[in-house]
Formats: sequence, C-alpha cells, structure tokens
Amino acid sequence: MVSTAAGLTQAEASRRLSEHGRNVLPARERRAAWQSLASVLCEPMFVLLLGAVAVYLLLGDVREASVLGMSLLAMIAISVIQDRRSEKALAALRDLSSPRARVLRDGEARRIAGAEVVPGDVVLLAEGDRVPADAVLLPGSELTLDESLLTGESVPVFRTCGGAEADAATLRAGSLVIKGQGRAWVSATGANTVLGRIGVSLVTL
Repeated sequence: MVSTAAGLTQAEASRRLSEHGRNVLPARERRAAWQSLASVLCEPMFVLLLGAVAVYLLLGDVREASVLGMSLLAMIAISVIQDRRSEKALAALRDLSSPRARVLRDGEARRIAGAEVVPGDVVLLAEGDRVPADAVLLPGSELTLDESLLTGESVPVFRTCGGAEADAATLRAGSLVIKGQGRAWVSATGANTVLGRIGVSLVTL
C-alpha cells in the first residue's frame, strides 16, 4: 500500500479514473415485464415441462395436465417477481454505493462525487458518512460502523488501524460511520468492492 499525507494529485486521480473506471456498480438494462416473461418461456426446462403437459392431454389425463400446468404458471409468476425484485435491489445498491466523499487531492480536502473516487485515494471519514469504496484505515483512525447493508447484522463494529484482528482496519463500501473519524486508503472501487460483487451477482441473475 502506497499513500502520502497529501493524497493523490488531481492528474494522477484522473489517470486512475481512466484506468479503473468510475466507482459505480454495474448496471443492468431495465427489462419490461413481457421481456422477463419471454425469458422464462424460452427456458429449456419450461419448454420440456410444457411438452409434458401436452403429452398428458394427448393421453387424456386431464388431471395430471392441470396439476403440471398450474405448477408452470406458479413458476412463471415466481420468476417474473424475482426478476423485478432483483432490479429494485440493484437500484438500491447503486444509490448507496456512490455517495459524495471527502478526499485528499493535491494536499487539500475536497468533496467529490463518490463515482470519482479511485484506488489510492485517501478518504476522510466522520460520523454520518457512508464509506464510498473498500478501504484500509490509516494510523490514528478509529471508527464504529454499521455494516448491516452487507452483513445483515445490526450490531455496530469497531475498526482501528493496528488492531489484533486480521480485518480490524478493513472498511467496506456502503458501510455507515456512526462514531469516530479518520482517514482511509482506498483499495478497491466499483465492481471490485465487496458491495460491487453483490451487484454483479444481481446483474447476472
């Protein structure tokens, strides 16, 4: 890890932004309901089961055809609803993943869009801030964080540089600072963060 008290220069930050891309989660093009439905109908398993319904009807077994047909309708409904929920969850993650951030640029504290944070930036964090990217606390920093967005745990966690635990100084994008203040060196942004990998998994659902 390389860091200086002055942080990055604006020129270096611009270069890294071009190299690593913006600090945002991957986006998935919003699909209409009919597109979600079409995707389900084209699934090989769905086509196979639909064929089974046709076979039952040809054999005159209306009862079995009806039961299997109802199961297919339930599968369609669940798939479409899950697709809608995934889109909403990804949109919520994108809103939280790129807040505004205070960083050191050319030795001065500047407030920038979270999307412009790059690896190697030194971010300044205080109570009420949301961590804009994965980072490592620098000496002299102590923070209490709410990481429930990532872990689901409502119990605050304490982070400090030089702690005994392996991840004592590790910060994750999306965490909320509820107490303390400090500086942290950005180790990963965008899709390379823990929050970003969650976003990628939602995009690929």
